[in-house]
Amino acid sequence: MSASSVSPPVLDRIRIGSAPDSWGVWFPDDEQQVPWQRFLDEVADAGYEWIELGPYGYLPTDPAVLREETARRGLKVSAGTIFTSLHHGPAVWEKTWDHVTQVATLAQQMDASHLVVIPSFWRDDKTAEELEPRELTGQQWRHLTSGMEKLSRRVREEFGLEIAVHPHADTHIDTEEHVERFLDATDSDLVNLCLDTGHYAYCGGDSVKLLRTYGERVNYLHLKQVDPGILADVVKQGTPFGPAVQQGVMCEPPLGVPSLPPVLEAAQGLGVELFAIVEQDMYPCPPDRPLPIARRTRRYLRSCGA
Repeated sequence: MSASSVSPPVLDRIRIGSAPDSWGVWFPDDEQQVPWQRFLDEVADAGYEWIELGPYGYLPTDPAVLREETARRGLKVSAGTIFTSLHHGPAVWEKTWDHVTQVATLAQQMDASHLVVIPSFWRDDKTAEELEPRELTGQQWRHLTSGMEKLSRRVREEFGLEIAVHPHADTHIDTEEHVERFLDATDSDLVNLCLDTGHYAYCGGDSVKLLRTYGERVNYLHLKQVDPGILADVVKQGTPFGPAVQQGVMCEPPLGVPSLPPVLEAAQGLGVELFAIVEQDMYPCPPDRPLPIARRTRRYLRSCGA
C-alpha cells in the first residue's frame, strides 16, 4: 500500500472546536472585532461543534440568551477563560475570585467542563514595557503554585469545573523549564495544563515531548502553529506578543510548527477524552479573513483523523 493511500489514525478521543480568538477577538468590546452573532454563524458554518466563551462579555452573558443562540446553531461550550496574577499572593485573591465567579457561573450554566487559566503578562502587550521582572522570586513561585491549587479546589467545589492552566508567551509560565517547574510544584489531582501548541513552540517548547513526559497533567489542548521565520525575527528583536501577532507569527496549519498530526496522536494515546480547540491569534484582522481560514483548518484536521 502506498503512503498516500494510508488512512489517517482514528482520533476518537479528540473533540475539535474553535474560539473567538480565531476570529480576531481579544476583548469584550472592540470596534476592530466582528459582532458576536457573526462569530457564532461563521464558526458553525466552518464545521465546528465546540466553542469557548472568549473574553467575558463578548458573547451574551445571559445564559438563557446564549443557550438559545448556540443551540440553534448546533454549538456547545467547552470552557471559559480567566486571567490571574496569583504570584502576587493573598492580596489579589478577592479580586481574582470575583472575576472567576463571573466567568465560571456562565461556563457552568452552559454545561462547560473547563476553565482555562492564563497567568498575567510580565510586559505590556503593546508597548513592550516591562511591568515586572521576567523571573519570579522563590516566594512568588510559592504564591503562584499554592494559589492555583486553592483556585482549582474552589472552582471544582463550587462550580464543578476543572481548571486548565495555559502556558502563554510573555507570562511567567512559558518555557519548558518554567512549565516543568510549575507542574513539579503543584498537586496533580488539582492542577493541570491547557497545552497551547503554538504558545509552547513560540517559547521554545516541544509539545509532543511534553505530552509524552507529562501527559497525565494535560487536560485540555489549544491547537495553534507558529511561523518559524517570523518567530526567529520576533526572538531576535525581543518583540512582545501583541506586535508579534500583528506580524503574523501565528499561522494557519499546516503552514507552521509544530506539526499537528504527531501532537494529536500523542494526545489520543493518553487514553482520555480531550478538547482540542483551534486558536489562531490574529488580532486585529479584516472581518472577512477568519472564515476561509477556519474552513481550511477544519478540513485539514479532518484529514489528520480529527
